[in-house]
Amino acid sequence: MPAASHASVDIPLLVVNLLGGLALFLFGIALMSEALRSAAGAGMKRLLATLTTNRLRGVAVGAVVTAIIQSSTVTTVLIVGFISAGVMTLPQSVGVIMGANIGSTVTAQVIAFRITQFALPIIAAGFLLREATRHDRLRQAGSMLLGLGLIFLAMDLMSGVTRPLRDDPVFIDLMSRMDNPLAAVLAGAVFTAVVQSSAAAAGVVIMLASQGLVTLEAGIALTLGANIGTCSTALLAAIGRPREAVQAAVVHLLFNLIGVALWIGLVDQLADLSRSVSPRSFSLEGTARLAAETPRQIANAHTIFNVLNTFVLIWFAGPIARLAQRIAPPKPAPVEPDTGKAAPRYLDKVFLETPSLALAQVRLELGHLGESVVRLIEIAPPVVMRGDVKDLARLESMDDEIDALYDAVIAYTRQLATAALNRDESQEMEDLLAVANHLEATADVITMNLVMHGRKRIERGLRISDETMRALLPLQHAVTAAMQSAVKAVVERDAARAAEVMNRHEEVALMTESIHAHLQRRLVADEPNRVRTFRLEADLATQIRNLYDHARRIARIVAGRAAPPPPAAPPPAAPSASGPHAP
Repeated sequence: MPAASHASVDIPLLVVNLLGGLALFLFGIALMSEALRSAAGAGMKRLLATLTTNRLRGVAVGAVVTAIIQSSTVTTVLIVGFISAGVMTLPQSVGVIMGANIGSTVTAQVIAFRITQFALPIIAAGFLLREATRHDRLRQAGSMLLGLGLIFLAMDLMSGVTRPLRDDPVFIDLMSRMDNPLAAVLAGAVFTAVVQSSAAAAGVVIMLASQGLVTLEAGIALTLGANIGTCSTALLAAIGRPREAVQAAVVHLLFNLIGVALWIGLVDQLADLSRSVSPRSFSLEGTARLAAETPRQIANAHTIFNVLNTFVLIWFAGPIARLAQRIAPPKPAPVEPDTGKAAPRYLDKVFLETPSLALAQVRLELGHLGESVVRLIEIAPPVVMRGDVKDLARLESMDDEIDALYDAVIAYTRQLATAALNRDESQEMEDLLAVANHLEATADVITMNLVMHGRKRIERGLRISDETMRALLPLQHAVTAAMQSAVKAVVERDAARAAEVMNRHEEVALMTESIHAHLQRRLVADEPNRVRTFRLEADLATQIRNLYDHARRIARIVAGRAAPPPPAAPPPAAPSASGPHAP
């Protein structure tokens, strides 16, 4: 009879069907996670902005963010990206990583509810909500329901596929080996590393338990292994990143390894604790009772393990971080030749999976780009008015750094544009691209127009007087301060600061008029090439003033108002150097 029973199970077909169910399960998780990340994007940004060295707050943030993202692996990979970008330190990351393990148990709790019979109605409701409305929030809710329904449908399919295994002696023998905690931990770790999802591993264990194929003790050991296996993705994501990011991935691994080591000998006690807090089915017996009770008990044990593990090890966050630093010590920075190209600081591809966070990184990178533009505004006028040919060449070469950062922002947003952005995210991306364009145009005005005037000054032997340089200085400072404030307004989304930039229009206009009045008074000075010098000086004043227009347009974007045509610059007192009578 056992042989006949074994022969009745078509193993190849079972494996193919099980893989199909697992694929549907993973697709459902991905769909639900994407919808949750999109819907809660702004909330995640606010949560991540609260990160401090407070350990318990870090735990709470990690748990909530992971409950939204539905993957402790993704949270850890995001942390790796934050550390790579320099917006988080390793000590700050420890509590968040620990909290991520708590948040990851939410999926298992949802799966453990035996509501697979509602899978198709949930799918239908989600599909209708997603396809029958254009409202972003309702579409996200529909996608979330659709993903949740697919998860339950996949669970139901896998349960049906594996039902014949109840009587298969080979599988029963294999499952009996799972009573060895070490073997079960290893199996859970390997399976999770392969599928790259601890939620999928927990789901499969709960599905097997619902068939009466896995005992509670074996299920707990398998989920302990899943906690180790889920570290593989973060470790892979840390390859080639700054050493601090590698250390964060090592913290994740150490936390789970230490936790499993602490509990591997206490599986029976953890099982008893889980039974005591889980509902019981006294009316059932044997396999039926096991199938009814064990799924919820495994989910509860998974949560209890991660909560207790966190609140034991959180007090050892410092030693764990130091151990990670010893395992992955910082490397001396290699000396590389200067290519003249700047590297972006914040544009990590890991954030592209969460558009709201990716857009926040673009803002930070625009701050980096803006720093270079502000520095260019600070040094350009003196170089143009008094520098030699080499100085002008160095000034012109600074545009290479700005062009490199600008190109990086454009390439990153191009990749981001392929993601499922909602209406607000699409508008924000357009605004950030417009800011990037204004920053790049500002640099072009300096390295093309102003540098051209500097070369004309040298070629024609013109000398700009000390009085004119002193007259131009307040305008240069005002324009520099305006651009600096505009860039800060972009990074900090500060509408009040943006309004201050726009309100400086009259001040800048009056300064420009004062300079032109000064130049008109000096037109009669007894100096060689006075007319040609006057034209050059008037053009310089106008070009510097025009830099403010770009700062003002950037400020308008932050303020959220449609930008009207920029006000005309005060006319120079003489024909422009770019006109037909240029010197």
